[in-house]
Amino acid sequence: MSKADMGRRYRLYPTPEQHDRMAGWGHTCRALWNLALEQRRYLYRQRGITLMGSAQCKQLAQARADLDWIADLPSECGQRVVANLDAAFLNFWNPDHPAGFPARKKRGRHMSIPFKGQTLVVRKLNRHWAKVKLPKLGWVRFRLSRALGGTIRNAVVSRDGSGWHISFGVHTGRKPDAPNGKLACGVDFGVAASAFVSTETEPRRMPQTLKPNERKRLGHLEQRKARQLTYAKKHAGGKYSNRLRHTIAQIAKLKTRQANRRQDFTHKLTTDLAKNHGIVGIEDLRVKNMTKAAKGTMDAPGKNVAQKAGLNRGILDNAPGERRRQLAYKCRMYGSLLVAVPAFHTSQTCAACGKVDPDSREGCGRLFLCVHCGHEDDADHNASIEIEARARRTGGSVTNSTRSTTVRVPAARRRRTREALPATHG
Repeated sequence: MSKADMGRRYRLYPTPEQHDRMAGWGHTCRALWNLALEQRRYLYRQRGITLMGSAQCKQLAQARADLDWIADLPSECGQRVVANLDAAFLNFWNPDHPAGFPARKKRGRHMSIPFKGQTLVVRKLNRHWAKVKLPKLGWVRFRLSRALGGTIRNAVVSRDGSGWHISFGVHTGRKPDAPNGKLACGVDFGVAASAFVSTETEPRRMPQTLKPNERKRLGHLEQRKARQLTYAKKHAGGKYSNRLRHTIAQIAKLKTRQANRRQDFTHKLTTDLAKNHGIVGIEDLRVKNMTKAAKGTMDAPGKNVAQKAGLNRGILDNAPGERRRQLAYKCRMYGSLLVAVPAFHTSQTCAACGKVDPDSREGCGRLFLCVHCGHEDDADHNASIEIEARARRTGGSVTNSTRSTTVRVPAARRRRTREALPATHG
């Protein structure tokens, strides 16, 4: 059977009864994941046995006969949870995969219910609405924001701060396009400038994911949550009140809105880059290392801990890892080539003469002024040209993409004057 090659996500609108039952199923799936994970860890530590999903599915069938809260969950959903855990371990054992050891799922986060595609029935109601028949739940309406465009292979019902969604894994049969032969480009991802493309004269800046009033409200809600948590620990034995749950729901709604805006910008950026270029060069960034927190405690405070935390938020808000993931499959889809080049010294290399010198970018500002040849440019644009050159050297032989036209972008700051510039570093 052909596998899913495309995803479709829609907003789901369950009835109050369906909402309550799906919420219970979500907690059941989370509990099954944690129990299956703990069972595998225990058997390996105590007896050296590597337990796989086939054996756990047999035990799951017995548990359904003994426990009502497991029996209420459709059998296929429990089997999919175990199969997903198998896939998580296989990724962990694969040395070429970046996945780490499977982690436990916390309550209230990543609530999802997996389904098999063979048991689902989808009917279109009109131009904007459709409904899906879920096992033990019946028909549930969802907003048909785009056509399915293929055969459903699997589905996942999930909940975030804005409500319920259903994601279909669809087999469309779409083949990758032939090499498009368009211009090559290099892209420098940053914080001040979200993305600077070597073929453009202006950076692409991501709009604020939260408006000023929303950011202010988020801070107020975080303070309220901290007060309510403190009260719950002191006077209610840690039990959450309805007010605290309402505060958490409001925070989750704002966070989801922020994530949706970030994802919208990311999809538009990566689609445009993949469609309109033959080679897309990016830096091979190690985001996990870049966003390590500065060490500091109350007793021994570190240096620039708050500044590093702000920089980490800026890096993660621009989602360089997600951009690379999207470019990987979109470049294959649209006939372009993604090349990740070493990030070493891209910001200190002159795009005109190719010499590396940290003095060419004093203070890591927005101005790049080569101390050897006098070339002046915006620092991020200069880096993007260097990224493009490295990408062409690495992947240019496998595509017929033509070289982009080098453009000069005036730096935002006033040019600094240096006397006898070439003679100083000759």
